[in-house]
Amino acid sequence: MLRVKQRQCSRTGCRRWAVATLTYAYADRAAVVGPLALRHEPGSHDLCAEHCAGLSTPRGWELIRLPLDEESPTPSHDDLLALADAVREVGFGWDDPGPAGGGAGGPAAAEPVLARRKGHLGVVADPGSGADSLSR
Repeated sequence: MLRVKQRQCSRTGCRRWAVATLTYAYADRAAVVGPLALRHEPGSHDLCAEHCAGLSTPRGWELIRLPLDEESPTPSHDDLLALADAVREVGFGWDDPGPAGGGAGGPAAAEPVLARRKGHLGVVADPGSGADSLSR
């Protein structure tokens, strides 16, 4: 389970523990205050409860307050089931790539062709295009 490392408020001179993280969305002219982030990120500010409650934004900006969790969030049983279903869907929902894919009795896929080399790197040609167009 991921635990949030306790950090102090980012405001100068404040020594209280942070309970929320403030981030700015400059393109949307919005400030977002939400639960304390798992780790400090550049451009974000950790705030204590007092500074979070007294926060205001410049004229023309929107302040978005997300609900703060009083205790660390823990994954619920429904979250884990949804994640397992998503993994199953991706794993079992593989579509047949078509006749060149070699699936369901089709012809085998073409071997990759190395068109060009420079040192230890190589350019692999797309099987649909000719390798001659890449070689020099």
